[in-house]
Amino acid sequence: MARYIFITGGVVSSLGKGLASAALGALLQARGYRVRLRKLDPYLNVDPGTMSPFQHGEVFVTDDGAETDLDLGHYERFTGVNATRGDNITTGQIYKTIIEKERRGDYLGATVQVIPHVTDEIKRFVLSDPGEGVDFVLVEIGGTVGDIEGLPFFEAIRQLGQQLPRGHACYIHLTLLPYIKTAGEMKTKPTQHSVKELRSIGIQPDILLCRCEQPIPAGERRKIALFCNVRESAVIQAMDSANIYGVPLDYHAQGLDAEVLEVFGMTDAPAPDLARWQEISYRLQNPDGEVNIAVVGKYTGLTDAYKSLVEALIHGGVANNVRVRFNWIEGESFEGQEESLIAERLTDVHGVLVPGAFGDRGSEGMIQAVRFAREHEIPYFGICFGMQMAMIEAARNLAGIKAASSTEFGPTSEPIVGLMTEWVRGNEREVRGLGDNLGGTMRCGAYDAVLAPDSRVAAIYGATAISERHRHRYEVNIDYRAAIEAAGLKFSGLSPDGVLPELCERADHPWFVGVQFHPELKSRPFDPHPLFASFIGAAKERSRLV
Repeated sequence: MARYIFITGGVVSSLGKGLASAALGALLQARGYRVRLRKLDPYLNVDPGTMSPFQHGEVFVTDDGAETDLDLGHYERFTGVNATRGDNITTGQIYKTIIEKERRGDYLGATVQVIPHVTDEIKRFVLSDPGEGVDFVLVEIGGTVGDIEGLPFFEAIRQLGQQLPRGHACYIHLTLLPYIKTAGEMKTKPTQHSVKELRSIGIQPDILLCRCEQPIPAGERRKIALFCNVRESAVIQAMDSANIYGVPLDYHAQGLDAEVLEVFGMTDAPAPDLARWQEISYRLQNPDGEVNIAVVGKYTGLTDAYKSLVEALIHGGVANNVRVRFNWIEGESFEGQEESLIAERLTDVHGVLVPGAFGDRGSEGMIQAVRFAREHEIPYFGICFGMQMAMIEAARNLAGIKAASSTEFGPTSEPIVGLMTEWVRGNEREVRGLGDNLGGTMRCGAYDAVLAPDSRVAAIYGATAISERHRHRYEVNIDYRAAIEAAGLKFSGLSPDGVLPELCERADHPWFVGVQFHPELKSRPFDPHPLFASFIGAAKERSRLV
């Protein structure tokens, strides 16, 4: 039977529970164990799909089409284990399930309450089959202890600690140890209060993972252990790492994985093989040059909205042994501007990337960025919305279709982009996602594509059949293929039925590729996505020329 590790947070949010969970999972893997990671989110939204990127950051999409918390991206990148819709649940999903059961009469007239019905549903999710041979299930509880919306989740994991076989549950609490510069002291009181709050609801942490700016003095470590009722060795120092892929190494050096195994009585566990983590950390800290990538998007004020994209670009940098510098540009800043301003922002960059987005805000500025990259032979990568903007730019400026636009932006006589139901008739296609509240047209999850054998993208992938994760409502209109291809932008990848354009490229450009899917979701530090590796490789080549 799998053992369960529950990771909670205290004092303040944004301490890095997701990263800590992923790093611990990686360390257990390095010792030869099989792991699965899950996330419990206390918010009432059914999933983050309808939440603003400015509030929630990126929506991470799984192969089976679930729209999940961005922490699942950390889980996948650190462990290589593909997440599913069974690895992320919210209060909204829990209550939706319970209400549906109540309406069907499943509770046989009983009064439906938080305890036991809500907590039982949470426990059912946590204990759902993690897969064959899994040794550890790591369960991260979103939010901070003391938040009212998190109480049912804390109560559920408290109950699980009693219901699981003895020695099969471990509680890790992530806290903050602030350093007061004027006093020259590290303060343990916030951690003490956070643990007191956790213990008041019946959970005694086994391990404290303490985020801090300075090393923890021996006296403070003893004080924390004494007042929080944990072993002194279980007070784990968690300072900032040189890069996120150095976190497993740092946590191992502080004894986190050893302490977890001690809790389970697994003192004879094999030593971890950390060679690949040492290699990736070394390469990130010792690059051979750097490239400057302009990301022209809509949510650049919060880079968490592009978390997987940032990491995939870094992975591409690792593949080419270069450091990636980011030049964040709001698409709106290019709208109505003179060519000189655009040139000022883009001339010296080594690559331009337009990422996924929804809505028309900033779209004209992104089209300007596409045009500039095309005309000045700067490597261009268009992802989802970025591919659509490349299609519109080619239609307007090269194919003479001046009214070219997307129906997402309003009525248009030349719908280069639109809902696939606007032109695909009588073709029953599987559409997964947000449901009737947004028209039931969200295309989420893994879909196949067929690449032209003589295309650049086929050479990059080393294959003509691929599967990639999607998240979008609008598609490029295949009816415009002839006109756009005549303008030099080739449709180099299509859905297996030949109806939906999936990839495009220019043969008359050093590197110009657009994709309808989100390749960043499948990139890993040890297995960089081939498109990102190739894009950064082209940017590296340009860096030698400018």
